[in-house]
Amino acid sequence: MKKWVFAIVIVSVFTACKKKVEKIKPIQQDITESVYASGTIKAENQYQVYAAVNGIINQIMVTEGSLVQLNTPLLSVQNEASKLNSENAKLAAGFNDFSANQSKLNDLKNTIDLTKAKFLTDSSLYVRQQNLWKQQVGSQNDLDQRELAFQNSKTTYLSALIKYQDLKRQLQFTSQQAQKNLSIAQKQLNDFVVKSEIEGKVYSILKEKGEMVNNQTPIAIIGSANDFKLELQIDEYDIVKVQLGQLVLISLDSYKGQVYEATVSKINPIMNERTKTFLVEAKFTKKPQTLYPNLTAEANIVIQTKKNVITLPRNVVSDDGFVTNAKGDKIAVKIGLKDYKMVEILSGVSVADELIVPAK
Repeated sequence: MKKWVFAIVIVSVFTACKKKVEKIKPIQQDITESVYASGTIKAENQYQVYAAVNGIINQIMVTEGSLVQLNTPLLSVQNEASKLNSENAKLAAGFNDFSANQSKLNDLKNTIDLTKAKFLTDSSLYVRQQNLWKQQVGSQNDLDQRELAFQNSKTTYLSALIKYQDLKRQLQFTSQQAQKNLSIAQKQLNDFVVKSEIEGKVYSILKEKGEMVNNQTPIAIIGSANDFKLELQIDEYDIVKVQLGQLVLISLDSYKGQVYEATVSKINPIMNERTKTFLVEAKFTKKPQTLYPNLTAEANIVIQTKKNVITLPRNVVSDDGFVTNAKGDKIAVKIGLKDYKMVEILSGVSVADELIVPAK
């Protein structure tokens, strides 16, 4: 009885093994080699908005979804110290304005006119005294006194000219410096109004009125309203195959079962050391009607396509390039292109050969 049971088990096992043997023949079809990549949708010119100064948000002038132009005010930041500095600089600029201090120059110019008149008078008297002395009229003391008066008035006149030029230069410098300080203060005050750097759409506002902001924390996200791009992460092993202008086939979770087209527009030439990937950008040539930033995408970058070639499923070919025929013999094959399911067979078997599919 036990022998019969044993024999039945052997027959059952043999029959089960026999049923598991699956055979296949190579087929001729087109094959496309592609590089897989995952990525996200981004708006063109998308950027994070930062405040140039520290302070508290006192007004938000846009809402999420708002369309903005270049230099459209987005929000304002309150800082009383900067406001007071601007007012102080304005007062200083008015006080030191060159035209406002013209009276000082006019006063000194009057002094110059008086010293010049005295200088001319003393010069004339000195020349007259010299002529008298030549005629032996007058004394040496009279001549010396006239010469001394002439020299003093000359020195006073020249000194007044120098003082005038020094005062004029000082007033001009002070006026220009005060105007520069005013411009700086007003520029700093303008920094408290954050403006859009592009024409586009406000996609997100990350802060609320009354919150503290600084130049290291983003406060909003802005990008193009209609133009979008793909940011793809490419493995370092595949990056050498990717070139500008290659076709990219896109599938989106938001549009199940549909495929969209793009082309490679930019390859960032440095690898992310943490993820071991390269950032590649692609622009849509055929896109959905509605897109949003940060939608997830899966992409296949088409490297090359061959028409009407012999192919086999990838699982039929071993890693070392062998297949097994129906008799159980191993045959070496030469492999060409690969996609995610099929592999091109360049030589070794034909469409007439029957091959065994390895058991899973």
